[in-house]
Amino acid sequence: MVIVVNGVRAPFERFTQQNATGGATPVSPDTEFPVSRATSFASQFAAVYLNFEAVRSQERASRLAPYLPDGAEPQFGWDGLGRMAAGAVQPYGSEIIDRENAVVTLAFQSGDRRQLLSVPVFYDTETGRFVVSGRPGILPAPTPADLPAVADGERDDAAETELRTPLADFFKAYAAGDTVSLQRYAAAGVTLEGFGGAFTFVNLKDLVVPSGGGATREATATVVWGVPSGATPSADSTASDPGEMSGKLEQAYRLTVVKQGDKWFVKDIRGAKRSVG
Repeated sequence: MVIVVNGVRAPFERFTQQNATGGATPVSPDTEFPVSRATSFASQFAAVYLNFEAVRSQERASRLAPYLPDGAEPQFGWDGLGRMAAGAVQPYGSEIIDRENAVVTLAFQSGDRRQLLSVPVFYDTETGRFVVSGRPGILPAPTPADLPAVADGERDDAAETELRTPLADFFKAYAAGDTVSLQRYAAAGVTLEGFGGAFTFVNLKDLVVPSGGGATREATATVVWGVPSGATPSADSTASDPGEMSGKLEQAYRLTVVKQGDKWFVKDIRGAKRSVG
């Protein structure tokens, strides 16, 4: 037998899931529970449950009703005072109790805090429907992992100097999304697509090329993009309004470049690997 969770198939008798504290919860071989559908149900419930304010209490009660059992309090534990706002609700883990019951844990963001919400869910095996079966519980999310320091590798200064100008020109074309210009920097047989003007190129802040290698090299580039404001300043706006000013955003990319003749060309561009710590 196999179980499918978040699109991954695994032998049922060997399957484990992460519980809210990060530990592995074994799944019994005689347990069958639709984890993916339960997680979808709990995620929608959490998006309603975690957001409330007194002036919209009736609206919240109406939106909660489809998730609650008959006879449940309309506000499901909230006294109607105060307010809370949360978003970025994402699956975090699940604990299967039996073929009808599970606790689904979700991660969410509220203000500057990342937290977890555990939701007990009942699954009716005859109808295929779900219901929240008890009070949810908010838990603190784990803090970020400690990132150990790593030693810097040796850099090829000559290659970095040689590549800096052609890669800066490449990123200008990449920002503009000019297909003709981009193909001038693409390796033979490679088709590149750019941003189509969504960003502008400001500068190539850093370029790292490890020592060693021949005509094909791996390079990591830190690029500064210009980010448009997305709005046309109004006549009464002030120049100091940050929302109406263009900004800058640093991004890191890993490129495979090949030398053909005396010129370098881009074979591939993707997100960079670890670059901090």
